[in-house]
Amino acid sequence: MKSRFYLVGAFVITIVMACTHKGNEKDSHPFRNPDLPVEERIDNLIGLLTLEEKVGLMMNASKPVPRLEIPAYDWWNEALHGVARSGKATVFPQAIGMAATWDEQNHLKTFEIISDEARAKYNEAVKQGERGRYYGLSFWTPNINIFRDPRWGRGQETYGEDPHLTTRLGLAAVKGLQGDDDRYFKTHACAKHYAVHSGPEWNRHSYNAVVSDRDLWETYLPAFKALVQEGNVQEVMCAYNAFEGQPCCGSDRLMMDILRNKWGFEGMVVSDCWAIDDFYKKGHHESHDTPAEAVANAVLTSTDLECGQSYEHLLASVKQGLITEKQIDGSLRRVLRGWFELGMFDPEDRVPWSTLSYDIVASEKHRKQALDVARQSMTLLKNENQTLPLSKNIKRIAVVGANAADSMMLWGNYNGTPTSTVTILNGIKKKIPNAEIMYEKGSDLVDPWVRSSLYESFLTTENGEKGLKVEFYNNNALGGKPVRTLTNRLGIEYSNRGGTALAQDVNLENTSTRISGVFEAPYTGEVVFKANANDGYVLTFDGKELGKMEGREAVRGAEYAVQVQKGKTYPVVFEHRQKGSILTMGLSVFKKEKADFTDLTDRLKNVDAIVYAGGLSPQLEGEEMYVDAEGFKGGDRTSIDLPKVQRDLLAALRQTGKPVVFVLCTGSALALEQDEKNYDALLCAWYGGEQAGTAVADVLFGDYNPAGRLPITFYKTLAQLDNALTKTGDVARQGFENYDMQGRTYRYMKDTPLYPFGHGLSYSIFSYGQTKLAEPTIDGSKVVKLSLPVTNVSKVDGEEVVQVYVARRDDTLAPLKSLRAFTRVPIKAGETKTVDLEIHPDAFQFYDEREDGLVLKPGDYSILYGGTSADHNLKTLFLKIAR
Repeated sequence: MKSRFYLVGAFVITIVMACTHKGNEKDSHPFRNPDLPVEERIDNLIGLLTLEEKVGLMMNASKPVPRLEIPAYDWWNEALHGVARSGKATVFPQAIGMAATWDEQNHLKTFEIISDEARAKYNEAVKQGERGRYYGLSFWTPNINIFRDPRWGRGQETYGEDPHLTTRLGLAAVKGLQGDDDRYFKTHACAKHYAVHSGPEWNRHSYNAVVSDRDLWETYLPAFKALVQEGNVQEVMCAYNAFEGQPCCGSDRLMMDILRNKWGFEGMVVSDCWAIDDFYKKGHHESHDTPAEAVANAVLTSTDLECGQSYEHLLASVKQGLITEKQIDGSLRRVLRGWFELGMFDPEDRVPWSTLSYDIVASEKHRKQALDVARQSMTLLKNENQTLPLSKNIKRIAVVGANAADSMMLWGNYNGTPTSTVTILNGIKKKIPNAEIMYEKGSDLVDPWVRSSLYESFLTTENGEKGLKVEFYNNNALGGKPVRTLTNRLGIEYSNRGGTALAQDVNLENTSTRISGVFEAPYTGEVVFKANANDGYVLTFDGKELGKMEGREAVRGAEYAVQVQKGKTYPVVFEHRQKGSILTMGLSVFKKEKADFTDLTDRLKNVDAIVYAGGLSPQLEGEEMYVDAEGFKGGDRTSIDLPKVQRDLLAALRQTGKPVVFVLCTGSALALEQDEKNYDALLCAWYGGEQAGTAVADVLFGDYNPAGRLPITFYKTLAQLDNALTKTGDVARQGFENYDMQGRTYRYMKDTPLYPFGHGLSYSIFSYGQTKLAEPTIDGSKVVKLSLPVTNVSKVDGEEVVQVYVARRDDTLAPLKSLRAFTRVPIKAGETKTVDLEIHPDAFQFYDEREDGLVLKPGDYSILYGGTSADHNLKTLFLKIAR
């Protein structure tokens, strides 16, 4: 049988045959026989493997076993809001935006589409012999950590701050990904990051999360428990940080006592990427002295699959008597079960979804679903004097802001690549084609300069094609022939974060890059080049060295101003030599002008309304870590205020006297109290995915009635949060690093926030009628059934999100109230609907020290219902849970 060789990242992978075996179903080895019980097949395969081969199958980049015709496979894949990092895909709103829909059933539909695309992409990859990262069937989704603090950069990946909302949407995502076939899983879902993880990112490799047992069980664990026991999630990812002094991936309490023993989880545990390295690396957890000790401990605490390469040391662990081969087999069994239950060893005709073709990826049907979810996610927070909807007969409108024309911002992080994206500006233009639309960037998101890209002025050579020539080398000396040469016409921004190669055939380490071309000056005056790269770079302009940086400072890079003459050409060369494993690099050129809001407002004096698209972007919040003058920082934020330049710009726009609509793009809450006076309407559009622009325009101009609700609290100021934590928590760990829930989120916050959890306005008005409990005193094992009359008292058809909260009245440490049921329901103008909801017994379970877990607590409870979590808008029922 002929072998083919593919270079994927830094690994040469030998592909011997397709994973979907097409030979005799009852092959010579029993593990190939699809008619045998799975456990019997696993027994056979384990018995055939050598120790070295077993270890090779326990890392995310699983090594092939040619003699058994087992191909390479990579378990690492992402599908946070669409299949990610493997080319074309439908890009839905970021997870926090999907949470704002409060629609469990539509969330399930979305993930059924995502898993369809996943299978179709896998089928095509197998045909093409592609076995590399991001082409498999195991998806490290969903992120069900609790968004406890708005400063956490990765909070955008979650379903918000509430355990129940997180649980219900997490279950829908798991079901949509894994399917409901009796024999095979459609894909694997993965509950992450287990557990007690929600920042800080910058020190996550050494950070030890301290949390009370009550908060552990009542806030941080419920979603994980539900996905394990109710959702049958097949993978759980252990987190980077430590808990109770042990790295999460080696935590006796989290991994063995709770996950395996209490919850009975029999699936696979996978480490976060390179988290096992943190066990022994200096400056990290340093819980173990050697790699051999570290990996033995990880496996013995049932971390079955490592994302990374440390498990190669398991061979030394066995030799040193730190672990036995039989103990390794226990973890390997759980890994191999995934191979069989995903159907990767079975004939194609046995496996559902094997005929899904690549042409369904990013299909029109899927793009329509992305639009539907984007519309549902639109959350109207303020609408003074019924500023919205705007008239489609408007004559002149100004669209201002850096986020108005930014497509990549809309994709969020952990994203795929859409076939096209509708920006906010494009959505508005399409909605009102007869209006005069003035677009002004106004300023960048974070500094008072306007940078207008001049990338179109790059040519590969004198009189050559548009763009820059990029040459990649698999050595760090720019030596020999490039392994890949391409023309970049879109902009230089390359990164291998997440294990993604810079380009096909380019290694992950020990590389160098030369970027060259000619800059043709479009005007006479100053232009600015910006360069950055891990490890360092050299930038030359017109044959002279313009900039050179090395070490930490080079990660952020620098700007270099030069004078040019219109029409003249200037050679430009950027060179980078990789030293470390993480690599990012960028090169841009732009015209830099001080933002002049006086001139801007003068230009806007004749418009009828202003739409300002601002807020944040995934470049300002997220997982990325960088270095600045103060030392290591992360994608976390130190402030939750709107950046000052945007505050100043909004104040200037207010001075025009025109109606101002603020379209807020963000993945987290912002403290906007000081800015409220400067806009009439506030529409939170999150990072709305590929169809966000259409969805925004539909809401702005009344073609869609918004019904999104906040999955997080919008605090008035950061002090409102930190002051509460200082009063209740350890002063030495106050602020962001304090995991104490007292004072955080709507469940524990006694102050009045700017916008509460569950808040969202509509163009309709809804009224709630009175209802009664059939039994005011019940056995705690029974389901509480509610029938709530809701009336649309307006003249506009709309949707209401009905919310039910439970409060325990005789426990001062319990949450003030907790969401326990919800539904999104359409109600026509003038119509009354009776909405039936159920509160399940777990709503009356709270932490018990004697049981070290949640138990039913008899006593007096309040049932609160309405369209928000704000007390003054909720109606109340009283219930007694009998002993």
